[in-house]
Amino acid sequence: MRTKTLKKNKINVVTLGCSKNVYDSEVLMGQLKANNKEVVHEEEGNIVVINTCGFIANAKEESVNTILEYVQKKEEGSVDKVFVTGCLSERYKPDLEEEIPDVDQYFGTTELPGLLKALGADYKHELIGERLTTTPKNYAYLKIAEGCDRPCSFCAIPLMRGKHSSTPIEELVIEAEKLAADGVKELILIAQDLTYYGLDLYKERKLADLLKALVKVDGIEWIRLHYAFPTGFPMDVLDVMKKEPKVCNYIDIPLQHISDQVLKSMRRGTTKAKTTKLLKEFRTAVPEMTIRTTLIVGYPGETQEDFETLRDWVKEMRFERLGCFTYSHEENTHAFNLEDDVPEEVKMERANEIMEIQSQISWELNQQKIGKEFRVVIDRKEGQYFVGRTEFDSPDVDNEVLIDASKYYLKVGDFSTVKVYEAEDFDLYAEVI
Repeated sequence: MRTKTLKKNKINVVTLGCSKNVYDSEVLMGQLKANNKEVVHEEEGNIVVINTCGFIANAKEESVNTILEYVQKKEEGSVDKVFVTGCLSERYKPDLEEEIPDVDQYFGTTELPGLLKALGADYKHELIGERLTTTPKNYAYLKIAEGCDRPCSFCAIPLMRGKHSSTPIEELVIEAEKLAADGVKELILIAQDLTYYGLDLYKERKLADLLKALVKVDGIEWIRLHYAFPTGFPMDVLDVMKKEPKVCNYIDIPLQHISDQVLKSMRRGTTKAKTTKLLKEFRTAVPEMTIRTTLIVGYPGETQEDFETLRDWVKEMRFERLGCFTYSHEENTHAFNLEDDVPEEVKMERANEIMEIQSQISWELNQQKIGKEFRVVIDRKEGQYFVGRTEFDSPDVDNEVLIDASKYYLKVGDFSTVKVYEAEDFDLYAEVI
């Protein structure tokens, strides 16, 4: 007599939002694999876990639309179960349960053991650093801390991620060693705030000590710093950057604004003078450093004069990399008590004006690279080009180096030395030396 074959579950993890979410999805997938579960990332699966973002309006909308899309698939029978985790469900769980009840279960950002249990798996504490990476094999994110203690008025992250909590140096070294053993060559250090790293565990800022420990990991060739808060930045990090070739001459330091009036309302704990002094110290200590920053326009009360102060400062500072966002009015933040008084079209005009200035700056800086040699890592092949990056560029957000694939054969994940022969606003064209 034939027995009915039980369908084997395949768990599809869908990731929305930032690199911190990518990291969390990878940890979840590593746990599921250790429990002998079949798990895929953004492919077909009959059980779906959506790792949501709840940071600003656009991200929330994308998260809700993705949930609705998979609930529809569940109704049609192509998906059996839908689970939701991450920042959106941390922030709006009761509302979501009421509005979209067809989701099987909602989990917050700290409820990984509960989510695993719902998926028929056990949380394994011993899996330090075990993850299934979803990025190209040559780089991986290394989350060195969770949460944030900063009081920024516009930011909902502390509501979703809690207080700052650093991961011990020895655990991060173990994780880096495992990643290196899997072929990872570049570590991108992420946290809500790298600047604060170590204060909770060691009673002093320890980012420089962490870097000194990570550069000793065999196989790791580049270490990149993302999301450092300007106030209280540990300047000894610059000494390590200058001395250690593995630490990229690159820093992502979100500054948000420069008008003193706006900075004060944003509760950033700094001023235009202090910020400008800090950046000049960066440039003096590490002249070849690339600085990436992000700015917000249209914050409540931002006058035309405030915007012009910001615009003129962007022209003066000539950042190598810059992103500009329009302000999003987020409930339960301090700024939500203020009137969102800058019209949406004015916000967009201001953001576009900043980005036009930045495009010109980027084009001018890139022209200076023509004829120069750079070491690049190859991330992927796209159309007729191999696409690489220099140490001055982070994946997905920065410049790329395009190399003609009909002339050269390169392997993804390998490093090559190239010479730039043409440059646009955000792309460099190069030949292999």
